[in-house]
Amino acid sequence: MPLTLMSTAFEHGHAIPAAYTCDGRNVSPPLAWNGLPAATRSLALIVDDPDAPDPAAPKMTWVHWVLYNIPAHAAGLPEGIAPAALPAGTLEGLNDWKRTGYGGPCPPIGRHRYFHKLYALDVVLPALAPATKSGLEAAMRGHILTQTELIGTFERH
Repeated sequence: MPLTLMSTAFEHGHAIPAAYTCDGRNVSPPLAWNGLPAATRSLALIVDDPDAPDPAAPKMTWVHWVLYNIPAHAAGLPEGIAPAALPAGTLEGLNDWKRTGYGGPCPPIGRHRYFHKLYALDVVLPALAPATKSGLEAAMRGHILTQTELIGTFERH
């Protein structure tokens, strides 16, 4: 069975409800996964927006959430998970607001895509300093067993 990532809040390719954005409660959506390879030692999750600031003329990928060393026995993350409630051993990286934790969609213009990317790794990574998306991607290089993504969209009204 291939690795799959899903949410009860939105379907792949569909709109993310406002509750998970700056227009709502700005809490992380519930996420669940299955199909991890037997050799999985840890997981990493990166949520980002490649359409920033304007989907018609993107200039950067905005990072919303960085988690790594999620234990392989974890089957998901509940809605609005607090840092203290993350599975034991999970480490957080910095988002593009220069803080840890989830930062929901808040696009200045247009409908943006939000990629929730889950990686199954064959190692538990050392603590990264600083723990950024680019630092995590570099540390994961050569250790990704498989990966999957869940894409949601959001546009402010």
